[in-house]
Amino acid sequence: MKNLLKISLFAVVSMFLASCGGNGRKMLPNVSGKAGEVIVVINQTDWEGEVGNGLRELLASDCPFLPQKEPLYTLVNITPAAFTNIFQIHRNLLLVDISHDADSAKVEYRSDVWASPQCVITVKAKDSASALSIIQDSGKTIQTMLEQAERDRIIANSKRYEESSLRPVVCKFAGGSPYFPMGYKIKKQTDDFIWIAYDTQILQDVFVYKYPAEGEDDFSPESLVSRRNEFLKKNVPGMFENTYMTTSNITMPSVEYLKYKGRDFAEMRGFWEVYNDYMGGPFVSHAFYSQDGKEIIVLEGFVYAPKYDKRNYLREVESILYSFEWNNSGRKN
Repeated sequence: MKNLLKISLFAVVSMFLASCGGNGRKMLPNVSGKAGEVIVVINQTDWEGEVGNGLRELLASDCPFLPQKEPLYTLVNITPAAFTNIFQIHRNLLLVDISHDADSAKVEYRSDVWASPQCVITVKAKDSASALSIIQDSGKTIQTMLEQAERDRIIANSKRYEESSLRPVVCKFAGGSPYFPMGYKIKKQTDDFIWIAYDTQILQDVFVYKYPAEGEDDFSPESLVSRRNEFLKKNVPGMFENTYMTTSNITMPSVEYLKYKGRDFAEMRGFWEVYNDYMGGPFVSHAFYSQDGKEIIVLEGFVYAPKYDKRNYLREVESILYSFEWNNSGRKN
């Protein structure tokens, strides 16, 4: 009888620990839904009115620097009454709670509420006008939270399924490296340039190159484009004679100066093309000083997917750039 009690008690404790993940936290299911998708929970009247228009303008406007029109996010609208378990585990949730009982208009950001890794954004307001106002005022932050959530999922997968042979090579070359998922391979390597390719029907490749720092104009758009064209002409030939990758001048690239996890860099977005040929697509690059400040390190990702939408493919390769860590910073999971 005592042994039976011990076995029963052990079973109960084991079930409790399993439900808490062994550390006092409840285990959550994996998120559902497609990359770049956001479930918007809002009553139908507001979705069809100014609040819905504001959300679409914020999150479903054209994604910049893509050759065809694609929205920043794919929005899926459901009503609060339809917000059941099947939707609660979605990766990205935007809940719009308009009620006269609300104390004030505000936006709340939470993670891993019903699933993991999940981003949950709640807009609370007394009325529709207040909801629209707070959405517009907090628009940049809402975009950033969703973008960070999408990026973090990709980076976590890159680390979990890393092509471990690449990081030591890039660290030796640049003093640090992104995390490359399995399938990436070195296509070309010189003293100042590495081409790391993931080539299937779609190209999602990464360049890493470096050159001496010269002065205060190192990160100007003109300098970044000039250096880029110099390296690509030398290292990335096209399929035919006298063809090579270069920067398209149809739409000039944009440059934004950012700080991410303690690292300052210039992020450039634009279009690449092949000189004397018809290939082209979007690219994004990060340029920053080496740890000793003597060189400029450039990480660049580009996509070639002529038959497909490109938003998610570019977001994937861009997230690889954001996963960069200096070799002496230690691995962060």
